[in-house]
Amino acid sequence: MPVVVQTRGVRSTPARVLWVCAEAVVTCGVVLLLLVVHQLWWTNQQARAQAGEQVRVLEREWAGSPPVVPEVPVTPTQPPAEDGAEAGTETLAPPPPGRGERPPSSAYAIIRIPRIGLTAPIARGIGKRSVLDRGYVGHYPNTAGPGQTGNFALAGHRNTHGEPFRYINRLRTGDTIRIRTRDREYTYVVDQVLARTAPRDTGVIQPVPRSLVKPSYGYSDPGSYLTLTTCTPEFSSAYRLIVWAKRV
Repeated sequence: MPVVVQTRGVRSTPARVLWVCAEAVVTCGVVLLLLVVHQLWWTNQQARAQAGEQVRVLEREWAGSPPVVPEVPVTPTQPPAEDGAEAGTETLAPPPPGRGERPPSSAYAIIRIPRIGLTAPIARGIGKRSVLDRGYVGHYPNTAGPGQTGNFALAGHRNTHGEPFRYINRLRTGDTIRIRTRDREYTYVVDQVLARTAPRDTGVIQPVPRSLVKPSYGYSDPGSYLTLTTCTPEFSSAYRLIVWAKRV
C-alpha cells in the first residue's frame, strides 16, 4: 500500500502567516484612521460646541448688564514674563498666573473677527487643557487687558480643538477685530503680520511689541496693541505666526 504524506498543514503555514500579517496591517490602519478622525474632526466638534456655548452664556449674562460704554485705557501694572513656553503649543513664554486672577478656564470676553468669521470666548491663561483645548482663545498672563495701554496678547490653536486661529494668516492690514467684555467693546485694526518667527520670540508679546528674531517687525512707541499668536505652518508647531493690531 502506498504511503500518503500529509503536506497540507506545511503548505498552509506561509499563507496563514501572510493572512495574520495582513489582518494586523489592516487593524493598525483602521486604528490610525480613527485617531486621525478623532484629532481632526471630533476634537473640533467638541471644542467648537463648548466654545459656542460659552459665548452664549456670556451674552446671556451681559444681557442684563448696563449698556456698553466707550473704553477708558488703563496702564497695565505688570510686564509679561519671559519663561519658556510649553512645547507643541501656539503660545510664547507663558508666565504663571498672578494673584487675584480668575481661574484659567474662566472666560471673560468675546473676540470677533468678521473677515474670517470667528467668534470665540477669551479666557485668562494659556493652558492647553484648561483653555486652548476647549476651543477658547487664551489671554497671556501679565499682558495688558482689553483696551488697555500696552499689549493685549492672545493665543489660540490653529489646528484641532476648535482651531479658532485657523485662518488668521488671511488677515490683512485694515481688517477689524472686536473684543467685547461685560462693560465695553473695543475695536482694533490689523496693522502688521509676521508670517514666521521662533517659538521663543518673546519680544512679540512685550508691552511695546517687537520681534527679537526679526527686529524690522514690531513697534517703537507705546500704544494700545492686540497680538494674536498661533503655530505655523499648519499641523506643525515649528514656528509662530503673529498678527498685530492697534486699537481705534
